[in-house]
Amino acid sequence: MRRVLVMGLMLSAAAVGAKDAAWEKFGADVPAGPAVPLAQALADPAAHEGQSRIFSGRVVDVCQKKGCWVMLEDAGQGARVLLGDHDFYVPKDVRGPAQVHGVLVRATLSPAARAHTAEETSTTTPVPDVEYRILADGVQVLADDPGA
Repeated sequence: MRRVLVMGLMLSAAAVGAKDAAWEKFGADVPAGPAVPLAQALADPAAHEGQSRIFSGRVVDVCQKKGCWVMLEDAGQGARVLLGDHDFYVPKDVRGPAQVHGVLVRATLSPAARAHTAEETSTTTPVPDVEYRILADGVQVLADDPGA
């Protein structure tokens, strides 16, 4: 019985290690703790704005110029994740389930900022006048995501 218990613990530890190894990490490490789904945060932004949190969703687009931002989406809601003040970058082709650690803010974009952002995106979706952003210090994306 002891042998079965020890073997089970070893397999559990290996699975946890494998799960951690699956994350591609950019910037600072995302701290341990619960993540707030982005759609939940945007349903009540006042409860989440201006506070450092872990947000979860799916990376669906990346700045095609430098990899200096990603679009995080969850249940039809989206936020642009700015990677610090160009403190770190991600590969332009990264996509998949993700967690980001940062601060949610609401931003009103000037016409020039909207045009600049539209030049950097890989989609034809119009850039809105107002968007939510996460000023992030760390991003992690599941590696080898088959749905990416």
